[in-house]
Amino acid sequence: MPKRLFLAVFLIFFIFSAKALALTPEEQDAQWRIELAATEADIAKWQSILDSTKANTKSLQQDAAVLNAKIKQAQALIKQKTIAIAQLDQDIAQKNAHINTLEQQISDGHDSMAQLLRKTNQIDSYSLVEIVLGNKDISDFFSDIDTFQSVNKSLGDLFVQIRAKKDLTEKEKIALDEKKDKEADAKAATQEIQKQVQANEKQKEYLIKVNKTQEKTYAQVIADQQAKAAAIRAKLFKLAGGSAAIPFGTALTYAETAGGKTGVSSAFLLAILTQESNLGANVGKCYLTDASTGAGVNISTGKVWTNLMKATRDVQPFLEITNKLGFDAFKTVVSCPIAGAGGYGGAMGPAQFIASTWKIFEDRLQSALGHFASPWDPQDAFTASAMYLGDLGASSGTYSGELRAACKYYGSGGSTCAYGRNVMALKSGIQSDIDYLNQYGVSRR
Repeated sequence: MPKRLFLAVFLIFFIFSAKALALTPEEQDAQWRIELAATEADIAKWQSILDSTKANTKSLQQDAAVLNAKIKQAQALIKQKTIAIAQLDQDIAQKNAHINTLEQQISDGHDSMAQLLRKTNQIDSYSLVEIVLGNKDISDFFSDIDTFQSVNKSLGDLFVQIRAKKDLTEKEKIALDEKKDKEADAKAATQEIQKQVQANEKQKEYLIKVNKTQEKTYAQVIADQQAKAAAIRAKLFKLAGGSAAIPFGTALTYAETAGGKTGVSSAFLLAILTQESNLGANVGKCYLTDASTGAGVNISTGKVWTNLMKATRDVQPFLEITNKLGFDAFKTVVSCPIAGAGGYGGAMGPAQFIASTWKIFEDRLQSALGHFASPWDPQDAFTASAMYLGDLGASSGTYSGELRAACKYYGSGGSTCAYGRNVMALKSGIQSDIDYLNQYGVSRR
C-alpha cells in the first residue's frame, strides 16, 4: 500500500477515534450521520463523473480520467467504511459492557440463591417432635412458617430472574457476534478497496506518463492490456485428485456457472479449489486395495495405508460411485491420509470430497447437471463444491460468512481457522485476476 494512502486511512481513523473520545454517544451518532450523508453525496458525484467520462471518446487521457474518478469514488467508500467500523466499535464496546453487567447480575443472583437455600435448609431441618417438645412457643412456630414461605417465594422469584438474565445474555452474545461479523466484513471490504485504489493509482500514473511521452499509442496500450488478460486466461489452474490442470479461463467459466446455481462467489470457489489442490499435492495419490478394511497403497511410493478409507462409512459409497461411472474402484485415484495427522484419506477429485459426503449431493447434482456427476470431472466437482459451500453459508457473499464456510468445509469449524485464512488470501489474488479480465479481457471500441 502506498505510504500516502496508508497515512490517509490512518488519519481518517485517528480523527474519528479522537472525535469519539470527545463526544457523547448521542453527539457522536449525530456527527456520523452528517459525515455519512456528505460521503454518500461524494460517492454519487464521482459515480456521475465516472459515467459521463466513460461515454466520451476513448483515449489515454480519458482512461486516466476514468481511473481518477474510480480512485476518488473508492476513497469516499473507504471513508464510509471507516465511519461504519467506528460505529461498530462503539456498538461492540456497549454490547460487551452490557454482557458483563448481566453476567455479574447472574453471579449475584447465584450468591443470593445460595443464601436462601441455606436459610430454607435451616428452617426445614426442624422436625415435628422438636417443634412440639421444644422451647418454642406457638407464635415462634407460626413465625417460622411465615419465614419459610417468604424464603420459598424469594427463591422462586430468583429462579425466574436468573433464567431471564441468562436468556437475555445469550441474545446479547448473538447480537455481539453479528456486530463482530459486520466489523470483520467492513474491514475486509476496506482492504480490498485500498488494493484497488493502489492498482488504479499505478495504472493512472502509467497512462499519464505514456500520454506525455507518446511512447505508445492508445491502440498499443489496449493491446498490452488484452495480452495480459489473455495470459491470465491461459495460465493453468491446478487441480487435486489426479485431474489434469485446466486453463484459468475454463476454471472461471465453471466457477461462474456453479456460482449462478448456488450464489457462491467465483473467486471464493476457485480459492477453495486452489487450497484443496495444494492439500491434494501434499497428501499424494492412493488406490483402494481392500474393500473390507479400507486399506490402500500409495501409487508412487508403494507405502501401505491401513486407514485409506473408513470401511464402515466410505468404502461402500465409493464402490457405488465408481460402479455407476464404469470405473475400476481399485484403479481410481483418491487422496492418501495425511502422515502423522491420523484420520483417513479417500478424498476424490478436484473438490476432495470423501465418498459418503459426495453421496449427500448425488441427487441434487444429477438434477442440476442432467447427468450422474463424477467427483473427478472438474465441472461436476466445481458444482458440488459450490453446493456444499452454499449450504455452509458462503452464499452470503460476506467475508465472515465465507471464512466460516471455509473452516467448516475443511472440518475445523469455528469462525476462523488457518485453512480459512489461507483461502481468503487466495481469493483476494484470484479476484484481482477476475477484475482485470472483466476490465480488459474483451475487445474495446
